[in-house]
Amino acid sequence: MKGRIALVIGSVLFSLVLLELGCRIARGPEWLVQWPNIILQDRLRTQRDVVGRTIHDPRLGFVGRPDYASSDGRLHYDARGFRVTPAPDGIALARPPILVLGDSYAHGDEVTDQETWAAKLQSLTGRAVVNAALSGYGLDQMVLRAEIVAPEIKPSAIVLSFIADDVRRTEMKRLWGAEKPYFEWVDGALALRNTPVPLPPSPADSLSVPQRLFGRSVLVDTVLRHQGWQYEWAIDHVRVLSDAEGERQLCPLMRRLATLGVPTLVVAEYDPYLWQDADYAPLVHRVTGLVLKCAEAAGLATLDLFPTIDAAVRSQGLRSVYADAHPSPVGTAIAARRIADALKAHQMPPPQ
Repeated sequence: MKGRIALVIGSVLFSLVLLELGCRIARGPEWLVQWPNIILQDRLRTQRDVVGRTIHDPRLGFVGRPDYASSDGRLHYDARGFRVTPAPDGIALARPPILVLGDSYAHGDEVTDQETWAAKLQSLTGRAVVNAALSGYGLDQMVLRAEIVAPEIKPSAIVLSFIADDVRRTEMKRLWGAEKPYFEWVDGALALRNTPVPLPPSPADSLSVPQRLFGRSVLVDTVLRHQGWQYEWAIDHVRVLSDAEGERQLCPLMRRLATLGVPTLVVAEYDPYLWQDADYAPLVHRVTGLVLKCAEAAGLATLDLFPTIDAAVRSQGLRSVYADAHPSPVGTAIAARRIADALKAHQMPPPQ
């Protein structure tokens, strides 16, 4: 019996070694001589891509690097770390400005400074726009950002844009390797945690035992990528709250936003996976609906961009409206027009 067990184990191990070598050959002969930890490489790449344009912030976790310019000239931050919104030619923009808050969609990942909907909103409204959105922010960070920035710039109106995944981000204390603040529900109120926000750990120090053991395997990486599981396996997220706890924060967060006393429009945007995964769509619509309902209950104006984006996707195609994971210039133009119309309908900014 012992011999048979040993034979089975040996056969399995031999087969796994052959599969590992086969996967490495398929990726390229160089993979036969280099055996790095693939997860660590991914995390270092993420850190390199993000750290250059952000700096640590003890209140928000991370903010834009002041006076930053990307090497390709597509992205610039001003002296306050806000994304530059170039003024349209020949238009004298009114002030005080509109303050834009949000994640990578409002920030304008994958488009130039001029192509963000925040920048395009200026020519449509005739008013200056300050784009304080930042890639990777959760809904909690957006509200905290509003509480910090609004008293400084005294905006005439606020536009807060979100996608459904921003609710999941409120349940995390670490996202893509970056530490962040989060709220817990304590004695009927939100209590801020993880502040001052600590510096993020080294990517090598954040690897789990399984990631250290199997992170070098191209076979494991190949199987996970094929099944669509590699992202969650490799990404450096630390969850501290459940889905229910995260959703319970939505109405209190919207009430905090309302207490600023600034006319506010809460805008629901959508990622392209909604049109690619039928099982994903109901979750997105449910979570989005919860945020909009809480915003309305707090007395804030709302705009759901789904009907407009869906019509554009059906008529023009998904890859016309979206670049990769974010809106293309066509998509940002669509968003800018609808947001401008909504601001006008709600008299935001209010008439002088």
